Amino acid sequence: MLVTTTHHVEGRKVIKYIGLVTGEAIIGANIFRDLFAGIRDIVGGRSGAYESALREAKDYALEELEERAAKMGANAVIGVDLDYETLGKDQGMLMVSASGTAVFLE
Repeated sequence: MLVTTTHHVEGRKVIKYIGLVTGEAIIGANIFRDLFAGIRDIVGGRSGAYESALREAKDYALEELEERAAKMGANAVIGVDLDYETLGKDQGMLMVSASGTAVFLE
């Protein structure tokens, strides 16, 4: 399935607009990851643990988006937007939501 942030696919015509499709993923950031990320933030540099968790959540959200679009009869999702949020009492959860338009391309 083709998934793109653009609203047009060069050389392909949208035959049918099927509708809005979404995918979400929420992943908990555990205490050890938080501890090491805090140390990394103090001494500088990138937090590999959080980057990995965000990548994993993004992949899950996009996978769910594709599965839902396929069930709707789509062969592509266009105009995809990814949103990232922290949730929970202590902001200990990472959420990624993906949304786009399920379409059928020629």
